[in-house]
Parts: sequence; structure tokens; C-alpha cells
Amino acid sequence: MESFWDFFQNQILGMKWLNEEVGNALSAIGLDIESNVGASIQFFIYDTVKITVLLCVLIYLVSYIQSYFPPERSKQILGRFHGVGANIVAALLGTVTPFCSCSSIPLFIGFTSAGLPLGVTFSFLISSPMVDLASLVLLMSIFGSKIAVVYVLVGLVIAVVGGTIIEKMHMENYVEQYIKTAGSVDIEAPDLTIYDRIKYAWEQVVDTFKKVFPYILIGVGIGAFIHNWIPQSWIETVLGSNNPLSVILATLVGIPMYADIFGTIPVAEALFAKGAQLGAILSFMMAVTTLSLPSLIMLRKAVKPKLLALFIGICTGGIIVVGYLFNMFHHFLI
Repeated sequence: MESFWDFFQNQILGMKWLNEEVGNALSAIGLDIESNVGASIQFFIYDTVKITVLLCVLIYLVSYIQSYFPPERSKQILGRFHGVGANIVAALLGTVTPFCSCSSIPLFIGFTSAGLPLGVTFSFLISSPMVDLASLVLLMSIFGSKIAVVYVLVGLVIAVVGGTIIEKMHMENYVEQYIKTAGSVDIEAPDLTIYDRIKYAWEQVVDTFKKVFPYILIGVGIGAFIHNWIPQSWIETVLGSNNPLSVILATLVGIPMYADIFGTIPVAEALFAKGAQLGAILSFMMAVTTLSLPSLIMLRKAVKPKLLALFIGICTGGIIVVGYLFNMFHHFLI
């Protein structure tokens, strides 16, 4: 069973066979794949193809599942729960919704306008970009199943705790007035046929691919540069175990950046290979996907500065704590 899982993780998800084929093809045309240039080209082609294939398959599967949870139905589901249970359900619903923080904000605004508790909507807003189902599979392809599962679980914990804190602090007055007075129209969720769901899933693949692919190329390019041109000693000095501030530094560097899980995976893969601490890498990924500058600008249009600052503080603090916990217990996960 273990050998089958290793095969699935390395050859199906990780596509190690593809890396070998790319290397053989480049060698066949006379390129030295042991050189920095050759190795960078091999990394770029391999990671771009691998992530693109996983991207399309995962978006299709997740979008098909998501077709059962349109905003109207999601609102109805959330409305049935109260207290921490509602925060947990909201965080779980976030795993089958958009892949980046900017795409999650319109749904957050819609849920808030519909009168759902503010803490519940924030639990959704935190979990949606941080721990979608795609992140689970992609992380498994790089770090293995233990790290991937724990990453998703702690992300859900941050979402639930963050939403609960905001709920307990009664921050409703810090939502912009136009959001509170917008109201919403209750529209019964459409009863889609299997063909409709297949069509919807394919449309989501095409639409998301167009938006995400440039960031994949950028992420893979950065990963190739880190992997083959930056000395390992530099990475270990900045993000290695000898730097106690590595998690904080990685989190603060990640916050202004804009990408999703697909764009950050190749960077994380390269940093991991160069000796960066696991906690610093995962904190960087969480910060990039959850607290990107464009999403914070969009969120500012819906909430007042005090609530925005509280949201940033909760997420940043949670991400840093999680990073250090990963560093402490990484021996049990690898």
C-alpha cells in the first residue's frame, strides 16, 4: 500500500517521469542539463507543464463540485447554523469556492449584504483562497500527504478562529453602509443537469486558466531562478533554521504579493529544495494567497479601516504562529 501511495504521489501527482522525459529531450538536442542554464530550462518546462495539467484537472473537478453550491444555496446552508458551527461550515464551504482572494471578496460582500453574521462571512473569506481543495492536491505533489493535510487543517483553524474573534468583537458597525443597506434577493438555486454542470466546469477551467496562467509562468520563472542560480547558503541564511525570524520575514514578504496557490507552488518547491524551513515556506504561501495587496484594496471598499486592520492582524498573527509550529514539528511530517 505504501509503495502504491509513493507511486501515486511521485509519478501521478509529482509527474517525476515528466521531469526525466524533459531532461532526455533537452539532452537530445545538445543542451547540458547539468549547467545552470540547462537545469533552469528543464525546471521551467517541467513545472509549467505539471502545474498546468494539475490546474486544469483540479479546476474542472472542484468547479463541478462547486456547481452544487451557488451563492444562493451557500447562503441557505450557512443560515441553518449558528455560533462556532456556522464558522466551521463557512470555512469548509470556502474550500470549494474561488482559488484567489480577489475572487472571494464579491461572494463575501454578497453574504454580508444578505445578513449573514459578520464572523461567519470572514471565516469564509479567510479559508476560500488559503485552503481550497486544489491546495491539498498541489501540496501533496510537492511536500507529501502529511504536510498537505496538516496545512489544510491549520488553515481551517485560522479561518474559524479569525471569524469567531471578529464575531465576538461585534464589528458590524465597521462595515461600509452601502453593504449593509444593499439587501439581497432570494433566488432559488437552479436545478442544473449533469450536462449543465459539465459545461459550467469547463467554462471555469477556461476562465481561470486565462487569469492564472501568467502567474504560473512568473512563479515558475522565479522558482527556476531560485533553484539554479541562488546559492543554497543564501537561502539557508535568510529562511533556514539559523534565522529565528525566518517565518516572520517570509510572512511579511508574502503579504504585498499577488498570486494564488498555482503561482506560489513552484517558488515553494524551489525554496524547499534549497534548504528553507518548512514553516517559513508555508507561511509565505499563506500570506501570498490570503493577504495579497489587490485583495486588501478591494476589501477596503467594503469595510472600514479598523475592521480591515483587525482582519490583517488576525491572519498575519495566525500565519506566523502556524509557521513556527510547522518548524517545531516538521520532523514528524516529513
